[in-house]
Amino acid sequence: MFTVRSMPTTKMPAWKMPSSDGGHVASKDLKGSPYILYFYPRDSTPGCTTEACDFRDNMARLTKAGVKVFGVSRDSLASHAKFIDKQSLNFPLLVDEGQVLMEKIGVWGLKKFMGRESMGIIRSTFLVDGTGKIVREWRKVKVKGHVDEVISAVADLG
Repeated sequence: MFTVRSMPTTKMPAWKMPSSDGGHVASKDLKGSPYILYFYPRDSTPGCTTEACDFRDNMARLTKAGVKVFGVSRDSLASHAKFIDKQSLNFPLLVDEGQVLMEKIGVWGLKKFMGRESMGIIRSTFLVDGTGKIVREWRKVKVKGHVDEVISAVADLG
């Protein structure tokens, strides 16, 4: 089960990251428009591919609601380009170089898999309103059904 929390007074820290669309995307450029930042461990892995394709397949619903979507990982822009091309993704992927934003919002941490511990990205999603406030967050996301949960939260934005 994943954790869902409403956080109506928490501001998303300021950020700026390289984008697969070319150039950079910064939080200040998104003022006035709600957006989703979803953090995933690695391009082209089974769970990450399923999650990305779920966002891709629901992009029309999110766009209609006026919400932009950004996938974020530590993978390179070259890796992102291959992933986007192979999966026909219709939203940009960002590179959090040095996991700066990940550490600020607590999605970089100790993970356990098959009895082994390592530091990595904890699959998480944040819904940010047009003023930069985090209105919903999902941590330790399980991929199946997650995008539907996000879309329900987007509908609650009004």
